[in-house]
Amino acid sequence: MPTFTYTARDQRGALKTDTIEATNREDVVQQLRKLRLNVVKVEESSKSKKTVAGPIAMRDVVIFTRQFSTMINSGLPLVQALDILSKQTDNKALSAVTRQVVFDVESGHTVADALAKHPKAFSDLYVNMVAAGEAGGILNTILMRLATFMEKNDALVRKVKGAMIYPGVIFSVAAIAISVLLIFVIPVFQSMFASVNLVLPLPTRIVVAASNILRGYWYVFAGVGFAGFQFTKRYYATKNGQLVIDRLMLKVPVLGDVIRKSAVSRFTRTLGTLISSGVSILDGLEITAKTAGNRVIQDAIMASRSSIAGGDTISAPLAKSAVFPPMVISMIAVGEQTGGLDEMLSKIADFYDEEVDAAVSNLLSLLEPLMIVFLGVVVGGMVVAMYLPIFDMINAVQ
Repeated sequence: MPTFTYTARDQRGALKTDTIEATNREDVVQQLRKLRLNVVKVEESSKSKKTVAGPIAMRDVVIFTRQFSTMINSGLPLVQALDILSKQTDNKALSAVTRQVVFDVESGHTVADALAKHPKAFSDLYVNMVAAGEAGGILNTILMRLATFMEKNDALVRKVKGAMIYPGVIFSVAAIAISVLLIFVIPVFQSMFASVNLVLPLPTRIVVAASNILRGYWYVFAGVGFAGFQFTKRYYATKNGQLVIDRLMLKVPVLGDVIRKSAVSRFTRTLGTLISSGVSILDGLEITAKTAGNRVIQDAIMASRSSIAGGDTISAPLAKSAVFPPMVISMIAVGEQTGGLDEMLSKIADFYDEEVDAAVSNLLSLLEPLMIVFLGVVVGGMVVAMYLPIFDMINAVQ
């Protein structure tokens, strides 16, 4: 927890300088006022600024949540449970965050308010579900439900990312192999052919020209690549750019199907979990939109939220967006009519988890032969092109 150095006057007017631990300057001021001290100056000490930093993995938060739920269910007080968790977690960053949460709860804050101060560790969804659990007196149940949701959502994200790793590695290796051939191997053959004044076939001349261009202007290619990356990154940071690129991603054959189905699964599971935990539909839709992962889908969800606020249904604007499949729209409409929307959303999520598996398998099945053909045509073509003159030399000798 951060340490602050303060200067304050007591009731007699005497100055007092000391240190105190608190989550922020406001907490320091509150503590000093309780001691009937008039604050003159508060500064964070240089040592405390070197706080423990590091990533907090989803898996660490899931374990934290499950253990927290078990402790509360066993009858342990909130502060004691949080204090135990802060000491036993292996993640130093999460341990530091938990200690700050303990301090806030001891100071009279709710658990949800204390967690909300650490958005890098606990998302809006997490905080809202904890708030609903505290309000309904079912925090242990909500935490267990939250842990289950996070595990399934994490599995879905890892599944999609895993599908991208394999082709990414293959194409990276292919790019490195082609660069090595053009920069180091082809010039050796080129020197050999030049020494015998051999007329080169067209394929060989093309490969040699590519080698000369890459070796002579590699910095141009590097500059163009870097500039293109930076332009795309900055363009995607704009609202219009994000919308354009995300719409294009949904239209990419096979890959767009994976993105769409994973987004539908994430949307339905998140909203279903929030509604079943007592979060209002309007708040649930707003939180879900932030976790959509695609601007087109996010806009469709926010349009649905506006529709609900205006007294309409969720399903109508989702149907207008042309993003969600008709089956999803129909099942959501049935859930709204029967009052079992949360259960219906969970069923849709379970179904689309399996659909994502099938879509990922289809993507890999399509990419594997494409990668083999690409490597065979490019790398194999370069090797054959460089051996054609050697065959001509052998024939000439014979």
